[in-house]
Amino acid sequence: MAKITLGGSPIETSGSLPAVGSVVPDFLLTREDLSDARLADFSGKIKIVNIVPSLDTGVCAASARRFDHEVAKLGSVVLLTVSNDLPFAMSRFCKAEGLSNVISLSQLRNRSFGTDWGVAITTGPLAGLLSRAVVILDKDNRVAYTEQVPEIKQEPDYERALEAVRKLI
Repeated sequence: MAKITLGGSPIETSGSLPAVGSVVPDFLLTREDLSDARLADFSGKIKIVNIVPSLDTGVCAASARRFDHEVAKLGSVVLLTVSNDLPFAMSRFCKAEGLSNVISLSQLRNRSFGTDWGVAITTGPLAGLLSRAVVILDKDNRVAYTEQVPEIKQEPDYERALEAVRKLI
């Protein structure tokens, strides 16, 4: 389990992020249009998996905006933003912000993603949500980079994540 903080107070996750070099477990998540999404839907592409507690928070919104902006310059890279937010709320947020590169994925119907990827928060006031993390996957779904952000209120290290993406292109 990862030990992270929320405003300096310790909280825990269900496990650890997948190890660099490993192939990640498949997922079943819900798209904005309520259709199912699986990892295989994005096969053959480099993936930035931006995991957030909720797009309704300032830091989560900032990471979605930043990665959306950066992905526009990267070509065949897909940006998957995963949270427990309802697909309707994720869609509304992306439209209001003018984000065109974010593929919003929700744990609406299936909560195994958080457990399987080690990012389900298990203690503290955010228990049940996902921790803030970034996972970069190559075209074969092998992990090239991970960051479990140590403080929920902190943004991820965009430069390190984007450097990992550029090495795969």
